[in-house]
Amino acid sequence: MTRTTQAVRGGLLASAVLLTACALPAQAAPHEAASGNWLYLTVARGDARSADTGGGTLLLCDPPQGHARAAEACEELDAADGRIDRIPPRADVLCPMIYAPVTASAHGEWNGRPTEYRHTFANSCVLGAETGAVFAPAD
Repeated sequence: MTRTTQAVRGGLLASAVLLTACALPAQAAPHEAASGNWLYLTVARGDARSADTGGGTLLLCDPPQGHARAAEACEELDAADGRIDRIPPRADVLCPMIYAPVTASAHGEWNGRPTEYRHTFANSCVLGAETGAVFAPAD
């Protein structure tokens, strides 16, 4: 084995270790989350089988923070007792009939009980119309 091959293998191994170390704390953060009402939110392009997640947002509601529209999202969740599927759909939004699926997921805790949510919407407009500010993108 040549020195070049050994150097390349060593570099690849070091890169793999660094990538693994960097990825683990980011995944563990939502599970170490704060007390009170909180949700770890993700929105991924594609349907539930092929969703491509690029990370998520930790929404804290005691006080509202960690989200572009945290106060509004927390207010809507509070009115729906933490149930995203109970947020009233917006009647003033007209969405195009273009199929570009997005899958929204949430897990966390609301009023002391675990909360889970996952739903695939036809497109991001429908997602926003049916879930209010909860999955709103950063402005």
